[in-house]
Amino acid sequence: MILVDTSVWIDYFNGVRNWQTDALDAALTEDWVLTGDIILAEVLQGFDRDADFHKARQALDTLECVRLGGKDMAIEAASHYRYLRSHGVTVRKTVDMLIAAYCIRTGTTLLHNDRDFERIAQQLPLRTVAPHTG
Repeated sequence: MILVDTSVWIDYFNGVRNWQTDALDAALTEDWVLTGDIILAEVLQGFDRDADFHKARQALDTLECVRLGGKDMAIEAASHYRYLRSHGVTVRKTVDMLIAAYCIRTGTTLLHNDRDFERIAQQLPLRTVAPHTG
């Protein structure tokens, strides 16, 4: 199973073609995709038109949705953030720290298109999907 970050969903719903959206497309056919409560909120709030919102909601409703927040996860995310900062890495968004903390805790692989996650993965045991070469 992979957790798909908002950055990939935005590209996917906007019709952007890159290795991340290709990986998402392949994972969807294999039923390997998770979403998270916070990711779901981020993705859905980005739609201006009601029809697009409802279409995306219907598509995302078919996926297992995990809880990324909560007190314990918030404390883990803050601890990871402090560790990273002490090593010269500042992550721009708290949401990204919650997503990373969930993936680290559960061993879930993250599919993303956000440089902060690669910076996190260099310092912490965050598993990310790598681009396929060749």
